[in-house]
Amino acid sequence: MSGEVRKTWLSIIVLFFCLSYPCLADNIYYYVDEEGVWHFTNIKTSPRYRLYLRSFHKKAAQYIKDYSEIIEKAAKRYSIEPALIKAIIKAESNFDSTAVSCDGAKGLMQLMPSTAKQMNVSDPLDPEENIFGGVRYLRILLNEFKDIYLAIAAYNAGPSAVRYYHGVPPFPETRRFLKMVLKFYREYKSRHRR
Repeated sequence: MSGEVRKTWLSIIVLFFCLSYPCLADNIYYYVDEEGVWHFTNIKTSPRYRLYLRSFHKKAAQYIKDYSEIIEKAAKRYSIEPALIKAIIKAESNFDSTAVSCDGAKGLMQLMPSTAKQMNVSDPLDPEENIFGGVRYLRILLNEFKDIYLAIAAYNAGPSAVRYYHGVPPFPETRRFLKMVLKFYREYKSRHRR
């Protein structure tokens, strides 16, 4: 069977599988190894994987609904507004529990491996573990900096960068992240008041 015919058949099989099981409809990634074997996954754990099939994602509002109970419990345990937790999740992963960044941050709240370990998160792709670990980390930052802006900046750039600059670090990514989180935070707060 030629490579082109094999690729066509694989496309049909993967598409059939995704349409048959819409609850499993995550992005599908693939790579072909040195021996010509095709590897598929729904979690992009390596840069060698390329997008094969884009998912039919639910809207963020549906994800918020799906995770609202976990968010409420974590908010209560760590005394943080649910709107702030939602804003960080939206900015970090757009509510994609399988998100993995190029730097290795994982899950809804994009926990780095070292942070996940510190927060006792054994599976950062598990929504409940990830949210509780991320919110616990955010509470530690809020306790240290006593300022929501600095805590959000530290969540992105790390607390040592905030300490070094005695404020929000001058990193464009951190400034964008802070702006985005605050925008989503205001939106989620105003929705809650209605």
